[in-house]
Amino acid sequence: MTARVLVVEDEPAIRDAVAVALEQERFSVEAVATAADALARTRASSPDLLVLDVMLPDGSGIEVCRRLRAESDVPIIMLTARSTEVDRVLGLEVGADDYVVKPFSLAELVSRVRALLRRRELDRVGTTTTVAAGDLRIDLVRQEVRVDGRNVGLTPAELRLLTRLAGEPGRAFSRDELMETLWDVETSGTSRACDTHVLNLRRKLHGAGLAIETVRGFGYRLRVTERLSRNPD
Repeated sequence: MTARVLVVEDEPAIRDAVAVALEQERFSVEAVATAADALARTRASSPDLLVLDVMLPDGSGIEVCRRLRAESDVPIIMLTARSTEVDRVLGLEVGADDYVVKPFSLAELVSRVRALLRRRELDRVGTTTTVAAGDLRIDLVRQEVRVDGRNVGLTPAELRLLTRLAGEPGRAFSRDELMETLWDVETSGTSRACDTHVLNLRRKLHGAGLAIETVRGFGYRLRVTERLSRNPD
């Protein structure tokens, strides 16, 4: 089945170039120019992936990402300006899976799109259907994470990262290994992107009896700890 990509970009030259590049790779592409249209078309047509610019004429792509994450786990690649690192970090914090910095290579963007879609498909059809660590249960078929029976809402990137860490509790993973887990390409993203996803996971798993520990100068590992008491004295 042809993957459907929604491109949200208000600059006509960039929007058209991205659409053509993706169509040449046999993706089904729809392109819009505003935040309002991005929300409306995503809700109406449920695309397989969004390419979303940060700066839009009627609002911020970051706010679009935030609103969509409250109702959907569609993979999102943000397009950001080189000088706005804060936008890249904010985008990841609100649930974007990856970002590409302008000006960018169309070949790189297409590679990122393919990597995210391929990883999403692998997540869905992998031979292992459940990963467990302590009270954590990850259902890879339903793409659900539960801790002691409580559902924990994660973005697709956060789920992939947690699955890798939880698959081998106690093992230290390098940032490069974790970045390949996230994007399935060796040079995609930056260590800052990986670190931001880890920070989000720590916040969402706080008190769940799990610790994502920093291995200084190397990466991260997951450790099962004692759960915080629900009814502290």
